[in-house]
Amino acid sequence: MTAREINKMFTAFNSLRVLIIGDVMIDSYLWGKVHRISPEAPVPVVSITKKERRLGGAANVALNVQAMGATPILCSVIGVDKEGTRFLELMQEQKLSTKGILKSRSRITTVKTRVIGNNHQMIRVDEEIEHDITPTETEQFVHLITYLMKHERIDVIIFEDYDKGLITVPLIQKVVLEARKLKIPTVVDPKRRHFSDYKGVTLFKPNLKELKDGLKTDFDQNNIREIQKAVELLRSKMKIDTALITLSEHGIYISSKIVQPF
Repeated sequence: MTAREINKMFTAFNSLRVLIIGDVMIDSYLWGKVHRISPEAPVPVVSITKKERRLGGAANVALNVQAMGATPILCSVIGVDKEGTRFLELMQEQKLSTKGILKSRSRITTVKTRVIGNNHQMIRVDEEIEHDITPTETEQFVHLITYLMKHERIDVIIFEDYDKGLITVPLIQKVVLEARKLKIPTVVDPKRRHFSDYKGVTLFKPNLKELKDGLKTDFDQNNIREIQKAVELLRSKMKIDTALITLSEHGIYISSKIVQPF
């Protein structure tokens, strides 16, 4: 690609409207200094000097999409709690739309708190519920997503699955089916639990470990022919248009039936 073609591609990105479906959370950070060990237990005492809260999970993906110039619409479920209120405030501070956020009285808003002493992470505390959202919540959430798909001129849908119970099999099936009807591409960053449930999506992006676990097979990740064989099996089994496999320090591998002209 020439510099002009690359510039054209990124300029076109500015007009995209991206619907992001996924688990969200607040990433909380407590920074401090360690000067002594607690007399109550053999653990360091961290004297807190700084606190910060950031959007995490699929909300961080929305921020990255926004930073690249596109317009993200984040769809997720949070709790009816003070952390949920703070999450919405963080979204508003970042100028992210909250129209795709559903509130649930049966769940809490996920918060991951990291305590950092002398520039080293000492501990992480997770506040979360990991079981699936209820069938009623799934129905409400699908209805909300479908409404946005039909009324917000969505150019692409991203499933950002952190395996926290938001993305269920019925949700995947109904959203993918509706997206195909509306000719909206679907992109998936999978987790192991729902790996095989994303049949018919446009682009599927596992890493090597997820590919091996999802296919329940093993192959030499240093052998390009074996990777190719595994990816073709994935595409055939899942009926997906494009597979993009991240190969850690070795880059990426792409297999696609779609030829994109520039």
